[in-house]
Amino acid sequence: MDRRELADFLRGRRERITPAEVGLPAGVRRRTPGLRREEVAQLAFISTEYLTRLEQARAPRPSREVLSGLARALRLSDAERGHLHHLAGVPPGPRGGPSREVRRSIADLLHRLPYAAAFVTSATYEVIAWNALAAALMEDFSALSRRDRNLARRAFLGPHPEGRLLYGVSDGEEFKRSVVRDLRAVAARYPDDPEVTGLVAELRVGSEEFDALWAAHEVCAEPTLCKTFRHPLVGTVAVNCDVLDIADRDQRVVVYTADPGSPSEDALRLLSVLGTQRMDVPG
Repeated sequence: MDRRELADFLRGRRERITPAEVGLPAGVRRRTPGLRREEVAQLAFISTEYLTRLEQARAPRPSREVLSGLARALRLSDAERGHLHHLAGVPPGPRGGPSREVRRSIADLLHRLPYAAAFVTSATYEVIAWNALAAALMEDFSALSRRDRNLARRAFLGPHPEGRLLYGVSDGEEFKRSVVRDLRAVAARYPDDPEVTGLVAELRVGSEEFDALWAAHEVCAEPTLCKTFRHPLVGTVAVNCDVLDIADRDQRVVVYTADPGSPSEDALRLLSVLGTQRMDVPG
């Protein structure tokens, strides 16, 4: 175990993460960049005292469970996760759960589509990257916690902003059936991942509809090629829906585009100007 290098690595990775990236408020009294120790400790399910000792090169060798928690909390890439284990003197085991790391090229792609609403979801339907138009059409994901950015949880448990089920999409019921089918396959791929099993258990307990669909054991679905959003500012927006699989990360890129010259294209262009501002808030 290389205590000094491990300490430097943990501090450096903690300081590079913004609170918004992990669904925390930025606050007004952050004197240092990145996350506070207590925030990382909470995300990693360890004590702040133990993390402090790790960052001061005074702690004993951390367990594999502690390292896994730190890797999740610090949003480490696969290469960084392996480096963390080697610094701690604990060989990395097989990756247990779905990846939440979005490749830089994919993140850049989202922002090169100015008139398409595009976002990336993990295998568990967590929105993990998005562009400005996706936030304007659906919701300002940067203002949500990681928990509330999960579309499976939002579909079955809410809350539904302004009373609209999943942003007023026309295929809300079919989307929910697709969620159940996909999560069943995800649970089979990651049988030992606590986040996957915990999400499924939470949905089964919290939603009778999810539990009934889960019991039906459906595993096939037809893709949705078009859908309609009912937006509170610009009204009805009909879009083409394309889903691109990122096989090596078990992720999906979802792209919504409107037909050229259509009223929906005009609506998306207007949303690209309005952004996530609200027009109904009294001055």
